[in-house]
Amino acid sequence: MLRIQVTGFRDNNGTAGGVLFSSPAGWPEDKSKAAVQGGFPIADNQAVEVFQVPPGRYGVVVIHDENSNMKLDRNFFGIPKEGFGFANNPRVVLSAPSFQAGSVAVKFPTTEIAIRLIYK
Repeated sequence: MLRIQVTGFRDNNGTAGGVLFSSPAGWPEDKSKAAVQGGFPIADNQAVEVFQVPPGRYGVVVIHDENSNMKLDRNFFGIPKEGFGFANNPRVVLSAPSFQAGSVAVKFPTTEIAIRLIYK
């Protein structure tokens, strides 16, 4: 099981979305290639996302889906309009981190990580 504490929401609107990838294929936005995905409620500008997955390495992406449309909205220039984050909280400048930089080893019985959202 992977338990993710997500912090840094600018408000409690919408939902917290999480996507786990078991390989670099599709990383980080092609949800059709994800191992698992889900939406979780936000309270007090934070959320807890829990995924029941077998042990292994997973790339982890979380978003603040403020309008609950199940995607990361972007402006005209392609810059995200909603909050996002990755496992290990890598520094994000112009593009998403590599799968390796945004992945974590999930071990039995539970692995816990914390992700702080980024707003551009």
